[in-house]
Amino acid sequence: MNTIISYHELVGIEKQNLQRGMNYRCSKGHSVFLMSTRTNAPYDDEIAADGRILIYEGHDSDKRYSENPKKDDQPRFFPSGKLTDNGKFEKAALDFKNNKREAEIVRVYEKIKDGIWSFNGVFKLMDSYQKQVEGRTVFKFILQLTDEKIEGLKEAKELKEDARLIPSEVKAQVWKRDKGMCVQCGSKEHLHFDHILPYSKGGTSRDVRNIQLLCAKHNLQKSDKII
Repeated sequence: MNTIISYHELVGIEKQNLQRGMNYRCSKGHSVFLMSTRTNAPYDDEIAADGRILIYEGHDSDKRYSENPKKDDQPRFFPSGKLTDNGKFEKAALDFKNNKREAEIVRVYEKIKDGIWSFNGVFKLMDSYQKQVEGRTVFKFILQLTDEKIEGLKEAKELKEDARLIPSEVKAQVWKRDKGMCVQCGSKEHLHFDHILPYSKGGTSRDVRNIQLLCAKHNLQKSDKII
């Protein structure tokens, strides 16, 4: 997980330009979330359970329908009566809980800087609820990280138990510190955010000192040495 890709690569994988954060069934068989946990992010996405759970906040009304989207309740329906993406994902989550369907598969990407993205993994949508925040109602979606891979993406070889979400602020600091290149060879191709000390050996995803940029070659060499 935490594979670094360009926006061009993201478009190639998903076969479309993604302009919205929530994209229900943008492709056959899966949906897409664009996320961030940075302090200035427009939505309050959270990482829990040591990086295996993502709590994704629903999205506000379109400015076409609301004078102040940040004060209005997040909508379940459009004025036309059709479900918004909030409503579609909520229905999918509740149908899964009631054994009416399989869990919705959601691919999650995170913007690191202009043109640079991180593939955070393939998740299953497990639950949905609403929460009162500063006098309005917002949607929350609970997603669980899986070990599923996607075609067309060269991923890091990390131990399964070390596949953890790394907070956005940590990624941004590591990217700046390592100057967007592999710390071993200076390559800018096939980069990954790597745990220096694996989670299984007491490492953390929340400390910039334990995260580095490695290219696929050196990530593979390091993984092969981990006992």
